[in-house]
Amino acid sequence: MTPEGKKLLNIIILGFGFMFMFTAFTTCGNIEQTVLKSFNSTEFHGSGYTSMAIIYGVFSASNLIAPSVVTIIGPQLSMFFSGLLYSGYIAMFIYPYTWSFYTASVLVGVGAAVLWTAQGNVLTINSTDNNMGRNSGIFWALLQCNMFFGNLYIYFAWHGHVHITDKDRQTVFISLTVISLVGCFLFFLIRRPDPESSTPEVTESLLQAESTETSTDTSPHSGLCSQALDAFIQACKIFVTKEMLLLSFTIAYTGLELTFYSGVYGTCIGAMTRFGKDAKSLIGISGIFIGIGEILGGGVFGMLNKNNRFGRNPVVLLGLITHFVAFYLIFLNIASDAPLAPEEGTDLQAFITPSVAVAMLCSFLLGLGDSCFNTQLLSIIGVTFRDNSAPAFAVFFFIQSIMAALAFFYSNYLLLHWQLLILVLSGFLGTISFFVAESSRRASDYDSI
Repeated sequence: MTPEGKKLLNIIILGFGFMFMFTAFTTCGNIEQTVLKSFNSTEFHGSGYTSMAIIYGVFSASNLIAPSVVTIIGPQLSMFFSGLLYSGYIAMFIYPYTWSFYTASVLVGVGAAVLWTAQGNVLTINSTDNNMGRNSGIFWALLQCNMFFGNLYIYFAWHGHVHITDKDRQTVFISLTVISLVGCFLFFLIRRPDPESSTPEVTESLLQAESTETSTDTSPHSGLCSQALDAFIQACKIFVTKEMLLLSFTIAYTGLELTFYSGVYGTCIGAMTRFGKDAKSLIGISGIFIGIGEILGGGVFGMLNKNNRFGRNPVVLLGLITHFVAFYLIFLNIASDAPLAPEEGTDLQAFITPSVAVAMLCSFLLGLGDSCFNTQLLSIIGVTFRDNSAPAFAVFFFIQSIMAALAFFYSNYLLLHWQLLILVLSGFLGTISFFVAESSRRASDYDSI
């Protein structure tokens, strides 16, 4: 196999590994609040929203140390051990306890930062400037396929179930744990790319650190500490640049809407008793429609390149319009107390007769709009901070995850219409700031991707 073929195979394996892992984890996030409401135990007092707030809060803070971890143990082991933390979190739902629930939430937050930092490293070393767009598109498409399989399983497993029994819960989470572990072990199939001019040592794994590149005149520990400090300082400098300050409003919005479509909206659908006895199984179908929107948007907009003379603003504007239509329809279709409803659900009606078709349309629009924002953010950050992409993306994940944590926290207390109002205001502000950042970039000497 040619060196280029091996790199492409690495990208495909990376995509499948993440697809398996996030088939399990995304499905877990979609259903956990519903599952915990059904859990019959006087000793358990956990909240799915609080757990996700902890995960994203720790994720945000852990971005400061993640590059150091990846540097020390390498990207392959970083992804494997992070994947084990994800699997442990999912397995915890088989027999949940309050202490293990929140402990696992903290550990997953740490693992998430390391996992995504390592993923970016593997994607970079297996790509060139000419094929980065193609490889990113392949990875994105494979990753987003996770929205299909787990949610489809939930639909068939819970079809017709009004109450989620302990057996239902255990069966689902044992299956999800196994799926997540498969993804972890797939990472060991990724091989280190061959240097262009070297003899082929194709069996060398990413597991092996390039220790020969470390200078013999300095301590390895001193070098690693210096690299970690330099990366932190560079990230701080990037954070206060004009470009990143403008983009931070858009990034913040993606964190808020990430919380809404990945956790809150599914809970709302499951709580709508007016959708009939299959309301809880509709959580899975909703996730599938979100995935369709994500893949369609990623495929169409994620591959836009420098031949696009209109820039990124039209795509972001489309994302805003798509989300605003979804928010308006959700406001009309879903009861305001749905995010906070008990396990029995809510009998309240919103402003129209609740429609499953409208709910699924909103799911699709949420996914499509999310892909519009995220593909263009990844593109503009990659171009604007071409020479410092690693600390720039660390800042991106820091802002996004801390806002997602904030949203999961207030989701415990705010009715649906207040959550939608926050999304509308932050989406409008984020879009305006993106327009300014994109216009400024296009006026500079940078070329558009």
